[in-house]
Amino acid sequence: MTASAVLEGALAADGPLAAVLPGYAPRPEQLTMARAVADAIEQEKTLVVEAGTGTGKTLAYLIPALQSGRRVIISTGTRTLQDQLFHRDLPVACAALDRPVRTALLKGRGNYLCPYRMERTLEAGRLESREMADQLQRLRAWAGTTRRGDLAEAPLGAIDGRLLPRVTSTADNCLGQNCPLYADCFLMEARREAQEADVVVINHHLLMADWALREGGFGEVLPAADVTILDEAHQLPETAARFFGVTVSSRQLQDLVRDTRLEQQREAADSGALSEQAGVVERCTAELRLALGDSLRVAWVEVGPQAAQAARELAEAVDHLVEVLAPQAVRGRGLENCHRRSDELRTALRTFLSDDADSSRVGWVETRGQGFALRLTPLDVAEHFEASRQRHGRAWIMTSATLAVDGRFDHFQRRLGLDSAETLRLDSPFDYASNTLLYVPDALPEPKDPGFNEAYLNAMEPVLKASGGRAFLLFTSHRALRQAADWLRARDWSGLLVQGEAAPKQLLERFRETPGAVLLGTQSFWEGVDVRGPALSCVMIDRLPFASPGDPVLQARVAWLREQGRNPFGEYQVPEAVIGLRQGVGRLIRDVSDRGVLVLGDTRILGKSYGRLFRKSLPPMPLVRDLGPVEAFFADQSSTSS
Repeated sequence: MTASAVLEGALAADGPLAAVLPGYAPRPEQLTMARAVADAIEQEKTLVVEAGTGTGKTLAYLIPALQSGRRVIISTGTRTLQDQLFHRDLPVACAALDRPVRTALLKGRGNYLCPYRMERTLEAGRLESREMADQLQRLRAWAGTTRRGDLAEAPLGAIDGRLLPRVTSTADNCLGQNCPLYADCFLMEARREAQEADVVVINHHLLMADWALREGGFGEVLPAADVTILDEAHQLPETAARFFGVTVSSRQLQDLVRDTRLEQQREAADSGALSEQAGVVERCTAELRLALGDSLRVAWVEVGPQAAQAARELAEAVDHLVEVLAPQAVRGRGLENCHRRSDELRTALRTFLSDDADSSRVGWVETRGQGFALRLTPLDVAEHFEASRQRHGRAWIMTSATLAVDGRFDHFQRRLGLDSAETLRLDSPFDYASNTLLYVPDALPEPKDPGFNEAYLNAMEPVLKASGGRAFLLFTSHRALRQAADWLRARDWSGLLVQGEAAPKQLLERFRETPGAVLLGTQSFWEGVDVRGPALSCVMIDRLPFASPGDPVLQARVAWLREQGRNPFGEYQVPEAVIGLRQGVGRLIRDVSDRGVLVLGDTRILGKSYGRLFRKSLPPMPLVRDLGPVEAFFADQSSTSS
């Protein structure tokens, strides 16, 4: 039997996939994608596929990838999707093909318990509260029973954000093969399993970290592969920009200070200068955070003189720490590691603070909570991405439900340097024309109008009453979300679930369990969220998701594009907003039997010339401007379900 026949047989209505997957039904779009993936693997080509919701794209790439018998790396957008792929979808595909496949799940090092750092934290005994001490003891007990050391499997409540950096390693502080507990390292065991596996499931952050590591000449994390499949590929440009740039964070500096003090006590107790200089770095880090202020996200050139001076003093403090650590580094592996890290941080800080003008990247700073991050971000990653891609793997499959703008892949291909890639676009098999409405309320002001938020909320409430809740309210800003939450609570609306008041996973579980629930969210809920059935029957989006004009990276990219004589709005800002809107809209219909209404409060989709591009990029949803058809839609839905 030919490979093509085996593939078609696997996806047939009476095939092995149907035997292991309850409710499976063949879809022409899925078979079309599977054939294209198989051809790309066989011919060692690059394929970009947009597969609409309901296509079954995961199995459409898993079946031909497994059937090929080649070594495969599959990268997803988030750890949640990574777990879902490894624990649910991959076993189904393996069972359908009935062939032995060695699989491995590999996450970033921050997801694994580090026995060495846990023991050092226990040894130091310096914890801020009894609660943290109890958590640490629970983790130690769990460490003796776990095989993977994956903190996602740790007992509930056994770890929080304050304890996490003290029991996990970073690329900076890991001792590698010099670690005295190297033989017990969960991360290294996971990497060994990955090296021996036929299929390795990772995420985009780990993929980019591996590329950056290799580019810097510091080894590698991932095994060589014949086939690389990148799911949720629309996230790649921004993820790549993060890893191909430079970052200095308060977390890195605080970890260095903590580790320097700890290793000084263990390996150089007679060198008080080490602890003293670490204290100087700690003080300068705190002073820079104070000078920057709260909730900041601006270009570095816009910070005030006080913050700029604090950053220079921090750089000098790190310089001196490097000098003090240098003669002590020979006294132990821990101090040697601290010296290396301090030297790398010195280089990164000096690069960030350099006065050299480079219009192809932007220096910016953000503060969140008690921390800060100084970032130097490239404005165009196409050359970096394509060069790295050419060094790794042969066949490349990039897929997502949202890659195209008006049916074209130009924007995505241009951002990643994929000019020669083959493309395939597959529409969703769902019947949007019969099962959905797009409601753009008449007479709403444009979002820039001071009265927009109030007008939008007034238009939104009767829709919520008609739908009986069962809605996602998606916002482009936290400020608009908070205003909406306060507004609804003032009207005693029940079943409200608000992002930030619980973990996203908990909010989703409560939404599914609570009849008539209403969930308010920002970016975290625009993508990667799957609620099927009548529990979610309405998605409301306040504005077209254009990036904030005050965002420092956007401002720099706009200026950079203009320098090249290009049109930043049409070439970058609109396509990015189209893809963002399509992600939000994708939350509404998740199954063939789903029905729902999309409410969009931004009349620019109808009144502006670029609005046509947004409409053409959405599924074929009937447009209504009055509340009547929306109420009739939900009344019909209610009578049908009863």
